Amino acid sequence: MLEIQNLSVSYRGSIALQNINCCFAQGEMVGILGPNGAGKSTLIKAMLGLLQSLGQILWQGRPLKRQLARVAYVPQRSQIDWDYPITVWNVAMMGRTIETGLFQRPSRESEELVKAALERVGMYDLRNCPIGELSGGQQQRVFLARALAKQADLFLFDEPFVGVDRRTEQIMFDIFHELKEQKKTLIIVNHDLQETLHHYDRLVLLNRRLIAWGDRATVMTNENIARAYGVPLNLLAA
Repeated sequence: MLEIQNLSVSYRGSIALQNINCCFAQGEMVGILGPNGAGKSTLIKAMLGLLQSLGQILWQGRPLKRQLARVAYVPQRSQIDWDYPITVWNVAMMGRTIETGLFQRPSRESEELVKAALERVGMYDLRNCPIGELSGGQQQRVFLARALAKQADLFLFDEPFVGVDRRTEQIMFDIFHELKEQKKTLIIVNHDLQETLHHYDRLVLLNRRLIAWGDRATVMTNENIARAYGVPLNLLAA
């Protein structure tokens, strides 16, 4: 189980998240929703220990920050330097850094895992291409391959569907469901309030505070949406 207990984050005296409490079972796919500036990415970064925070984040009863080897993280595309001269293969191999060690030759097992991950996302044939020459959807699939190669138990995705094509979105959701079947837990920041919500077991609706969390019927009410976005769901969908 993943537990977020009394989590608060502040930037230069401004509250980004205040007193967030929720929990998720192993093997669940969780969607994080909320308007721009609601603290969705802040929540992911606080879970990883990238931001100073108050409160606790526990994974199977122990602090998550002490178990980061079990976590795979895919950041927003806007946070990645796409001009950095690195190939598709080497990006995916970064998922094996802990097992390989810095400046060491990857093991046969790591090479096989990276090959399988790139094949699964349809990017193995482009393994020698510079990452910056790919389309947005292809780039995102490579970073998904990196996450798969890590063989993690908890997956954190920050806006993975921004700027990707329909094929990539379908590949990603197919893989997410496969990971669920393997009892992996997935936390996904998502902007879509309509079409893709049926994929998630639970939703978390934020606007600096926790508006609601639970199943789709519990969270996606007009009252909750109005509290988070300032307007009801039917106006957002218009």
